[in-house]
Amino acid sequence: MIGREGDIVIQDVHPMIDGGKYSIKRIVGDVLKVDAEVFTTGEKAVCVDLLVKPPSSEVWLRTPMKQVCEDRYVGNYTLLELGSTLYTLEAWVDEYQTWSKGFERWLSSGEDISVDLEDGLNILRGYMRLADAEDSAIISNAIKKIRDSSVDSIYKAVTAKDLLDATRRCSRKHGSVRFTPDLEVMVDRSKAGFSAWYEMFPRSQTRSPERSGTFKDVEARLEDIARMGFDVVYFPPIHPTGRTNRRGKNNSSNPSPTDPGSPWAIGSTEGGHKSIHPELGSLDDFKHLLEKAQSLGLEIALDLAFQCSPDHPYVRDHPEWFYHRSDGSIRYAENPPKRYYDVYPLNFDNPNWPELWEELKSIVEFWIEAGVRIFRVDNPHTKPFSFWKWLIQGIKKEHPDVIFLAEAFTKPNVMYHLAKIGFTQSYTYFTWKNYNWEIEQYFRELSSQPIAEFFRPNLFTNTPDILPFVLQYGGRPAFELRLILAATLSPVYGIYSGYELCENKGVPGKEEYADSEKYELKPRDWDAPGNIKPLITRINKIRRENPALQNFRNIRFCEVNNPNLVAYIRWSDDYSNVILVVVNVNPFEEHYAKVRTSLGEFGVNTSEYVVEDLLTGVRYTWHSEENFVKLNPKTQCAHIFRVK
Repeated sequence: MIGREGDIVIQDVHPMIDGGKYSIKRIVGDVLKVDAEVFTTGEKAVCVDLLVKPPSSEVWLRTPMKQVCEDRYVGNYTLLELGSTLYTLEAWVDEYQTWSKGFERWLSSGEDISVDLEDGLNILRGYMRLADAEDSAIISNAIKKIRDSSVDSIYKAVTAKDLLDATRRCSRKHGSVRFTPDLEVMVDRSKAGFSAWYEMFPRSQTRSPERSGTFKDVEARLEDIARMGFDVVYFPPIHPTGRTNRRGKNNSSNPSPTDPGSPWAIGSTEGGHKSIHPELGSLDDFKHLLEKAQSLGLEIALDLAFQCSPDHPYVRDHPEWFYHRSDGSIRYAENPPKRYYDVYPLNFDNPNWPELWEELKSIVEFWIEAGVRIFRVDNPHTKPFSFWKWLIQGIKKEHPDVIFLAEAFTKPNVMYHLAKIGFTQSYTYFTWKNYNWEIEQYFRELSSQPIAEFFRPNLFTNTPDILPFVLQYGGRPAFELRLILAATLSPVYGIYSGYELCENKGVPGKEEYADSEKYELKPRDWDAPGNIKPLITRINKIRRENPALQNFRNIRFCEVNNPNLVAYIRWSDDYSNVILVVVNVNPFEEHYAKVRTSLGEFGVNTSEYVVEDLLTGVRYTWHSEENFVKLNPKTQCAHIFRVK
């Protein structure tokens, strides 16, 4: 059989991940912008539609795409529904529009057009047989107008907009080419793309190192966290903690009877992943906490750590779900040469793996039923990709508002693949990017195509596991500058509690906290002298007031003639909000530089314009794209300029 499906070519479609194998990510309310090269042979007029199928629609919705240059077509669609929306392209030849282009040339040449005109009218008559009642009436009226037109006015009648729209619709019914495969965009709620996270241990919300904090104590702290401008409060595991091989203070193997152990050693005789540590409160107490948080504009995120202490009920009831050594004992978690004797890893490939997978999914469903919609997933890179893809797709099909954050400090390819298969947000290497060239190189990578289409970075300044050297030795200026970088390089960032107090006591030679909160209760004076809470509050307010800081795919680094400063521009889609950030990344010394921007590309009259420092309120009038900046980390480590 002879085929004609290759006569129209659709290629170089954007956005698309790995040939359409994975979905891109967007936020509800975003405009999906699709462009592609579409062409055919000769001088034929090609029509292209963007086809979109949102979750609630049983049919494909059509939007005409515009030709912006030779063979390049662009189409937009506003995403209004959470969940999986499909999109693709369809192209066809409009014989009438092809004819009308040639007719214009014949008309201007002075040649006899009578036969050519009749050819066009015959095309229209053919389209009438394909048209619905409305388009048939438009074409019929057009034929009459064309016949009644003078030579001077005939081209206007031939190319009337309502006629061309009708022929566009009718010509598609002659036959079209559709791009395959159908592409997918996963549409998430706003917090997936713009939020400020605060990590805290509920058990440390106490005034006594001998008494665990409770959910009631956490409620008392939420107002302070909300005042600082955070959106998400993330808890490490809140489940019962195992006693077998419990770790003591500073990860000691000889705990005292009162040491609480690591909350990541999940499970005891009091329950497992669907239970709450009795010292924190009850499930009803937890639900009340969720309501309190919601009333303050906060949302609680839970840790999802799929591992067990030796005391977990799973060990007793399902020993086959774990790895076994040759002597028959269950294997501890390990990272040679270290073994973690308080934790057993799960064997996702055990003979009864479907049963295990379903049980783990039921854990997520249990906490969703309790009211949780955000999960920070512990070490997902140590579990099978196929498991995460199956779990996340299953959960989001029923609950498209759920957010999954991947805590995976591993190879970039693994981190990116976890994002491709469904994780909403991802931890990053930001924690270790300190010099200006490191920051520029890394964030150019993250904001480049196609990575920016599927990987949403969540920039944590610190974690219970990581106290970077720059924070250990850089003092308060380091805490300020790293906060500003995290909050302005990405619309999603977070801090681990104690950051606002500039806690920087580390284990000598290691990027770890001394007296780690993972192994002990840590009461704090949250208003202790030297805290940076006012700065945190100011930064979060700036973020909320400036749309330029609420999108990730819009960052451009500026030329700076001093490696101790980094500068970058962020902007809103319509250029109505343009932000220039300049940071001294050296917490020890004052530095100055000439910063060359490209503000003219964003509609700024660079011969004279005003920049307002949103940190201080001071305004400057600049007269060039190159300007002098000096920053002393002891007084002001950064500028966040709004360009007017």
